[in-house]
Amino acid sequence: MHIATTVSNARVKRLVGVGLLMIGLIILMYVSVDPETQYTVDEVLESPEKFADDELHLRGVVKSGSLDNSSHTFILEGVHSELLVSFSEISVPDGFQEGKTIAVKGILSESESMWELSANEIQTGCPSKYES
Repeated sequence: MHIATTVSNARVKRLVGVGLLMIGLIILMYVSVDPETQYTVDEVLESPEKFADDELHLRGVVKSGSLDNSSHTFILEGVHSELLVSFSEISVPDGFQEGKTIAVKGILSESESMWELSANEIQTGCPSKYES
């Protein structure tokens, strides 16, 4: 009887230890993961100074007629605002075309009184993903 109780207590202690370890790992995961906020062009250009020189994740539509492969730029449209995007450091993914909604990651900066996003990643996707 004494041996069975000792084995049972050891098993309970082991289960409690594993449970506490899992809880600790879950807490560490939530603390270390920084959620990435995706903004619209309009939200950013309401007060662009707030986002200047920071990594930014934007969503918008590639303006028709704005893609310039020689200068590696295009215009990303919101509902009321437009932003010049430079993609000279990266290649554009499959599915990238004018008139399509895309997501762009990059650094926002001001140049000659104009705001520009230097893209380091462009994501295309299913249009239903972006539509409400």
